[in-house]
Amino acid sequence: MKLTRRQALTATAAALATPHIARAAGPVVLRWGDVQPPSHPSPMSIERAAKEVKEKTAGRVEIQGFPSGQLGGSRDMVEAVSSGAQSIVTEGAGIIGQFLPQVTIIEAPYIWRDAAHMARALASPVFDELNKALIAKRDMRIVCSTYYGMRHLTSGKREVHSPADMVGFKLRVPEVDTYTAMAEAWGAKPTPMNFGELYLALSQGAVDGQENPLPTIQAGKFAEVQKYLVLTGHIITPRLVMVSETAWQKIPTADRDIVAAAIKSASAWNDAEIARQEALLADTFKAAGMTVITPDIDLFRKPVLATVPAKFEAKWGKGFWDRLQAL
Repeated sequence: MKLTRRQALTATAAALATPHIARAAGPVVLRWGDVQPPSHPSPMSIERAAKEVKEKTAGRVEIQGFPSGQLGGSRDMVEAVSSGAQSIVTEGAGIIGQFLPQVTIIEAPYIWRDAAHMARALASPVFDELNKALIAKRDMRIVCSTYYGMRHLTSGKREVHSPADMVGFKLRVPEVDTYTAMAEAWGAKPTPMNFGELYLALSQGAVDGQENPLPTIQAGKFAEVQKYLVLTGHIITPRLVMVSETAWQKIPTADRDIVAAAIKSASAWNDAEIARQEALLADTFKAAGMTVITPDIDLFRKPVLATVPAKFEAKWGKGFWDRLQAL
């Protein structure tokens, strides 16, 4: 049977379109980076979110996790998410502050009374204001916040009981100005450094010590190269799950809700696991041979509060510190 010219053209167009449709039906792939090693709860939570998203979207959306800075350092990955070259990153507010300076206040030393105070602030309309500004100015969206833990000092050779013991102390800090100002308030020599370089720097004595939450100290194996743990509790740290707004809008609306819910569920697991580890790890480090020092916290708090809030008021916005303190 002969085909008419119209029928032939229609059949040809259908044949050409079929492979194109098959290619377009592939999953939406979201690349999610983290500087923490696979044993840390944060990358573990990425895997939990990935599993839930795959199941509930029937494979239409795929999350690929990249721990240990495989996609770059902290600053590199935040820049990549802003440009759309990377889909998601979990990172601290200090690094994100290069794009929206006022957000760094949520990682300021001694601003939070406890983890509940921090969580209350991050769930408030005050935080919504920051998110809207970040989307508008930098094409990044905060999907949720996570609990990273309470930060403490470690030292390789020197006992530290007060800031007087930190004069000249080479303290590794993240590449964040508020951390540098905090170290300077203690009399230390701040040494900004990428997290991936830290273990080697500690082992070789390039820096005298570092500061991080207990689960991060455990995951980074810093107890192998540090003798003293000093429970300063200087920062209660949130981390933010940031997604490229361009990547976010490419996810179909129904699947977007599934992805958001899975990320929040996995982050809640992370928060609970961090809290569980924090309750145990000081004793774990002590049993492994570290000397655990419990100093007078006010000795560390007072010099920081005497200088840091005033120094950064212009960056954060006048009165913003007091608004968060009042929540």
